[in-house]
Amino acid sequence: MDLAFPYGFDGTGHTAQAASPAAHIADMIEQILFTAPGERVNRPTFGSGTAQLAFEPASAVLAAAAQQAIQAGLQQWLPDLIGVQSVTVTAGESTLSVTVSYTVLAAQQQLTQQFVYGAPGGETT
Repeated sequence: MDLAFPYGFDGTGHTAQAASPAAHIADMIEQILFTAPGERVNRPTFGSGTAQLAFEPASAVLAAAAQQAIQAGLQQWLPDLIGVQSVTVTAGESTLSVTVSYTVLAAQQQLTQQFVYGAPGGETT
């Protein structure tokens, strides 16, 4: 069962499912990006800690550190689902934009997703 993220219920009162396998993978990538290691009790090494970097001074060093952390997290937690092609991080004033290009291994489908942390209103897109 591919649970929807964030967790919720559908119109029938059952646990909501992701719209598609590709949507479920995008949800899992988002969880890895914006979960800090140590945040999950039963999986203390889960996540990349990217959200914490949004409040650091923007620099090329920050972007490179974020790229490495993200790529390592994706390769550790989703190696059987995706092949990471590239990770691009752009740090702005209190925002962090992450673009992940990857191949869904089961379908051999290439996708690119962009995630923004620290957007106006605190939203992640």
